[in-house]
Amino acid sequence: QVQLVESGGGLVQAGGSLRLSCAASRRTFSRYHGWFRQAPGKERDFVSAISWSGGLTYYADSVKGRFTISRDNAQHTVYLQMNSLKPEDPAVYYCAAKVGVGSPAFDREYDHWGQGTQVTVSS
Repeated sequence: QVQLVESGGGLVQAGGSLRLSCAASRRTFSRYHGWFRQAPGKERDFVSAISWSGGLTYYADSVKGRFTISRDNAQHTVYLQMNSLKPEDPAVYYCAAKVGVGSPAFDREYDHWGQGTQVTVSS
């Protein structure tokens, strides 16, 4: 069983930055890794995804130009650099790994999930 562990969440002022990490216990043989977020009382939303090679990246419109996803396959780690954080960004951020084909933007397509890391933005 693959374990994904997120880290890097915390409290930051609006306009600030955070870098989230997602470390896998071993190679996941996944086509994509994705980041999703869920705010209290809301559904889990797609944030970003990256292909295994790193050659393909996807972003939700709400984070385009502010967030950057990357990966280090040697370290089995995926990162989410979050800049210019806004008051609407706070949520629990989840890392996920997707083995099969299908859209990387749909959470139901993902096979493995981390426990989440809290991001809080103060105004």
